[in-house]
Amino acid sequence: MAEIKTGKMAANGLEFVVDECGEGDAVALLLHGFPESRHSWRYQLPVLADLGWRAIAPDTRGYGGSSRPIGREQYKLDRLNEDVAALFEAAGAKKRLLIGHDWGGIIAWAYAMEGRLPLDGLICMNAPHLAVFGNLMRASWRQRMKSWYMGFFQVPWLPEALTTAQNARAITQSFTREAVDKSRFPPEVTEVYRKNALIPGAMTAMINYYRANVFDMARFSAGDVKPIDVPTLLIWGESDGFMGVEATDGYGPYVKDFSLKRLPNVSHWVQQEAPEAVNETMAGWLKAKGLAG
Repeated sequence: MAEIKTGKMAANGLEFVVDECGEGDAVALLLHGFPESRHSWRYQLPVLADLGWRAIAPDTRGYGGSSRPIGREQYKLDRLNEDVAALFEAAGAKKRLLIGHDWGGIIAWAYAMEGRLPLDGLICMNAPHLAVFGNLMRASWRQRMKSWYMGFFQVPWLPEALTTAQNARAITQSFTREAVDKSRFPPEVTEVYRKNALIPGAMTAMINYYRANVFDMARFSAGDVKPIDVPTLLIWGESDGFMGVEATDGYGPYVKDFSLKRLPNVSHWVQQEAPEAVNETMAGWLKAKGLAG
């Protein structure tokens, strides 16, 4: 398998630390979620490289070693979408595959609808289309209860204080408590995320994704949302404690070429907890859609 190399990329006026595998102008960009980092894609990068992609996983803005602009407005979806386009441009991409999990998936869905550069394929993991999520939040008290933390994150300073207390114990527990297969999150893995959360200013930047966008995402719930016309795959760990499996339904009006793979007994942290199943699903779908080299 291809070796993972770490480097830096300048894009959209920021500097991003990236892990990457492979080479060429067919670029797969992998976006992590909260409270993760580029490290969450360690199992997928070599597989994508073997399938003909130059696979690039950045620490997204505010995370890890990447630039950390100050102010919640710096984390609005339109700026995050421009980061995606600028990273594709910086990599010289002529063919583009966008992959996202959790917040990275939210960015990926939004980019597929509004992004400046066209995509050739889209893969999201345990992150629903924003219109589907909006519909579910209106219809389901159960999902509103699961999403309580989104409201809590709107409070000033207190979320940062609680998530970083006791040496960021809450960050470690977000993985070890949620995971079904806890062996996938040994201390050497959770330590990466815990240390990142304790970088000065990092937790505020991470929470600003919620503060800047939770109420703005309603614009994607309107009836005139533009359907996504690129091949799209949704991979879903069914034992997600943050998002109900109902979020995998109702994609017909929003995605023209939609494939779904549900993985039982797998948590929200799907690509880390079940990398074998995720990689097999991705590889089979990419080959079926003519997106493998």
